[in-house]
Amino acid sequence: MSRVRGGENSTLIRVSSTPVRAFIERVDVLFALSPGAVEHMDGRVKDTLVIADEEFHEEGAISLPIMGEAEKLGGRIFANVVAAGAAANLFGVREETFDEAVRSLFERKGPDIVEADLRAGRKGYELGDELREHLEISIEPQPSVREHVVLNGTEAVGIGCIAGGCRFMSSYPMTPSTPLQVFISENAAEFDMVFEQAEDEIAAINMCLGASYAGARSLVATSGSGFALMEEAVGLAGMIETPVVIYIGQRPGPAVGLPTRTAQEDLNLALYAGPGEFPRAILAPGKLEDAPEIAAHAFNLADRYQIPVFLLSDQYLADLYYDLPSPQIGEEPSYHITRTWEGYRRFEFTADGISPRGIPGYGSGTVRVDSDEHDEEGLITEDLDVRRRMVEKRNLRLEMLKDDTLKPEVYGDNSSALICWGSTYWLVREAIESSGADVSMVHFSQVYPLPHDTLELLESFDRTAVVENNYRGQFADLLKLEGFEADERFRRYDGMPFSVEGVAGFIEEVLL
Repeated sequence: MSRVRGGENSTLIRVSSTPVRAFIERVDVLFALSPGAVEHMDGRVKDTLVIADEEFHEEGAISLPIMGEAEKLGGRIFANVVAAGAAANLFGVREETFDEAVRSLFERKGPDIVEADLRAGRKGYELGDELREHLEISIEPQPSVREHVVLNGTEAVGIGCIAGGCRFMSSYPMTPSTPLQVFISENAAEFDMVFEQAEDEIAAINMCLGASYAGARSLVATSGSGFALMEEAVGLAGMIETPVVIYIGQRPGPAVGLPTRTAQEDLNLALYAGPGEFPRAILAPGKLEDAPEIAAHAFNLADRYQIPVFLLSDQYLADLYYDLPSPQIGEEPSYHITRTWEGYRRFEFTADGISPRGIPGYGSGTVRVDSDEHDEEGLITEDLDVRRRMVEKRNLRLEMLKDDTLKPEVYGDNSSALICWGSTYWLVREAIESSGADVSMVHFSQVYPLPHDTLELLESFDRTAVVENNYRGQFADLLKLEGFEADERFRRYDGMPFSVEGVAGFIEEVLL
């Protein structure tokens, strides 16, 4: 996680002969590159091989001249590469493979920088020979991963947005949604998209509604406190029945909260945002494998039902990297724009509540919209019968959405179940696998509206608990509104993600 005010920071890397996807508390090897690194790990250093620079005089650590060698090579800025070379040797990475990685990282900085970093890495590789005397690591290479790609959650969602036909994005930077804005802007030219950095969040979402009104599939990205400024425009989208996809990178609130930490605190914000009553859908990818498909689906859903669709991510998922096969997206963009005609009515009453959607200049009709209540043509009205019918027309789509949902994934076939949503997928699944417990996982990647058979599914378990990164148990409350109350709630709200050990401990103490 990034730091706002400086201080210690760390990156956790898991290495295994089999796929690993989740955060764990345990630290087997720690490369301490600053004097406060061990203290920063806050009790996670137990039975840990600590490798520290010799000038830190860290008790019980293996001392390496990391800083000294970096200084010889040109400055302490090379310490990271020296340490990385030592780690690569310890874990059996071939030296030529490590050199390739260094070149790919630094080649854009010019040949002199590349050569300096290559020397730093090779010196670190030499230092790594000493580490093999203290720790033997047995990792079986898996040739199949050569065909894999390495993505983070932001990139996985961004790929889906492009595949879903996104043509316009306007946003104001806000952690942890900013990386998605960067991803779209970097790829805008290649995929015929327009990216606009707006002056604020209100302008950003209104630009997206304007682009969508003109026919462009539109995306806005923000975080909780930024989205709070967008609520009026969400109501506008509901009233003028204009599709938009809204990405919320969740972080702890209220207000600015912990801007660089993680949470699942904005489900209620997305669920109840905007005045009045109108349909919406809320999707929450749980793993990188599914995130592209889910993001692409969000655009089709918004287009088909002419509604705002939310993509809920969080800092943990956005910044989580792992290797996986190249994403395959089966759902093609499906467009629902109609050529208008003389006498066209934008809000025409129809049997299914979905009016033919025209856009200006495509056909001979006039496309008239208004934020006030309006009649079928889009003209302001205070006719109460028209008002009643318009409310019913808009909300009729909510029932249709319940038949067009992403089904929850059930892992296991046991009498007890952990219910989870969004980024907790791999944390819960690995906890179940590592504990060997007779517990199933029910993971929701669409949290609203829920499928018609949700109640039947959840009531099939004898004992249940909901796992989520917030204080109140917002998804558990939503399930309660649907008529299902879980036996237990397992919550974390300190700004950190759940750990595999933490979930496994909960299973043993509460569910077994």
